[in-house]
Amino acid sequence: MSHAISLNAVVPPELAGARFDQAAAQLFAEYSRERLKQWIQDGTLTLDGRAAKPKDKVMGGECLRAEVELADETRAGAEDIPLEILHEDEDLLIINKPVGLVVHPGAGNASGTLMNALLHHDPELAKLPRAGIVHRLDRDTSGLMVVARNLIAHASLAEQLADKRVYREYEAVVYGNMTGGGQVDAPIDRHPHDRVRMAVVPGGRPAVTHYRILQRFPNHTHVRLQLETGRTHQIRVHMAHIGYPLVGDPVYARLRFPKGASETLLTCLKTFQRQALHARRLGLVHPRSGEQCLWECELPDDFLRLLDVLKQDAQPATA
Repeated sequence: MSHAISLNAVVPPELAGARFDQAAAQLFAEYSRERLKQWIQDGTLTLDGRAAKPKDKVMGGECLRAEVELADETRAGAEDIPLEILHEDEDLLIINKPVGLVVHPGAGNASGTLMNALLHHDPELAKLPRAGIVHRLDRDTSGLMVVARNLIAHASLAEQLADKRVYREYEAVVYGNMTGGGQVDAPIDRHPHDRVRMAVVPGGRPAVTHYRILQRFPNHTHVRLQLETGRTHQIRVHMAHIGYPLVGDPVYARLRFPKGASETLLTCLKTFQRQALHARRLGLVHPRSGEQCLWECELPDDFLRLLDVLKQDAQPATA
């Protein structure tokens, strides 16, 4: 499917002397600079009714105009999959993603994803890249995600993510008894010998994770983590790298059974079949109002059960 759009704007005096593509980016901020530049280069976006080059200067008062037929950006099918929506307005959706829900369709997951669910909830999202999804969580990581509902919001959120202005706070349970909080500043890239895994690799993409202790147990630690960057599997890779892998992580951790652990704890660890990681808080600047917003969602039941069992196991035995 496709939809037609009409762009019309007059260059204001304050943009006099700017390049054509720079003026277009200011006047049509809902579209990416790359897209606008392409429209200028192919003559779709005109300057006073004529084709011009991106670097041509504007003097003010010129009319920018384009008639464009836009194909839908997202071609996945809509599916009636329940969503827990914590906030919804004309610009944003804030979702509490459950464990087991894949974000994007892909190999082995052609349907049944968050994208399919979003397209059912709001078919207009098909007009946006990836149905408005601007970041992701791993399939078995639960918690908060933001989805853009229009191009202006999409551009704003993408810019905030790129500039590290989106606040993302997680909670996790790791193997090992930490002695204090800290920071992991270690580059991440594909594992040199296993393309399914990520790894700390010299020369990889910069990645920074901050962590602090929420509660210590004899052989585990409940931690809070904050991301500066958003690399694939970042928290999972970084915590394993410093010797504290996430409980239940099927890729970066091995199942550990503490000496003297109760049968209840042993059973809980054996049956906890996903990484103990939850996106707890999400903060950003609202694309329309400019207001600083913060959302929070509670820990899921399996995570709470794990913490409860760890607390029980840490209690001294009574005669």
